[in-house]
Amino acid sequence: MFTTFSEIFEELRSRGVRKRMVAAWGVDGHTIAAASKAVELGLADVTLVGDKDLIAKACEEENVDPAIFTVVHNPAELPSVAQAVQMVRDGEGDFLMKGLCSTDKFLRAILNKETGLLPPKGTLTHCTTLEIPSYHKLLFVGDVAVIPAPDIKQKQIIMECLVKTAKAVGVEKPKVAIIAATEQVLTSQPATVDAAMLSKMADRGQIKGCIADGPLALDLALDKESVAIKGLVSPVAGDADCLLFPNIESGNVFYKANSKLVPGVRQAGILVGAKVPCVLSSRADSIDTKLNSIAIAAMSVK
Repeated sequence: MFTTFSEIFEELRSRGVRKRMVAAWGVDGHTIAAASKAVELGLADVTLVGDKDLIAKACEEENVDPAIFTVVHNPAELPSVAQAVQMVRDGEGDFLMKGLCSTDKFLRAILNKETGLLPPKGTLTHCTTLEIPSYHKLLFVGDVAVIPAPDIKQKQIIMECLVKTAKAVGVEKPKVAIIAATEQVLTSQPATVDAAMLSKMADRGQIKGCIADGPLALDLALDKESVAIKGLVSPVAGDADCLLFPNIESGNVFYKANSKLVPGVRQAGILVGAKVPCVLSSRADSIDTKLNSIAIAAMSVK
């Protein structure tokens, strides 16, 4: 099990076989800087799809040698995103990364029923990985970006994707905390009822490969002292690997509170549920976040 992104970088280097990343409309300085670090650190080989002149300009501004990339010239944003998706679909890349294009254009290309990357009847979800200095291991969190108000079936899918990602990053049997406002099951709070059902489904093997408990308030999921004070007996409480939030508002607020208020926090974000991992970070995210996301995606390639 890895507890930091730096350990994941070292693991990818030690494997000696680089995964192939295709960046859709990879014409901006942040994408190119993160991609160049991924190449330099031995995390991935990179193809940039986009306008070659914009790529050359960004490389010059970032002091990056464009020769370290494969550059596929496509002068328009939407066609370049579609081309990047098609390249991955055709086996020319192992995973996809969003460059300067907007999230909706990136998602539309992935979700296209004829030319995209979503399996039939598949569901796309977002998995965030957090390295929080005050917590003793990496946290895998969902969904903070894609599914607004998941029903219980969608929560099961999010949970399975969190477990899949945690396992890819070395967690043998992930502990999943199903988050609500309280550890009590209350009919007045539907999230607690869903959490109890999902927990029992995991107990009985309907959701495989993990240990789950819920409902759990956030303090009980992460803080052993709170668990001791409340006298809760749980195989997950105080030691969660994964946090399943009840809706996008709670998950997104947790993510952004960490990113803006926690000194030293590091993070990553990928889409799970497509045929390949897809790096999805904000256009405004730091180079470090994009690099971490590349590493998690590379680890997640089958």
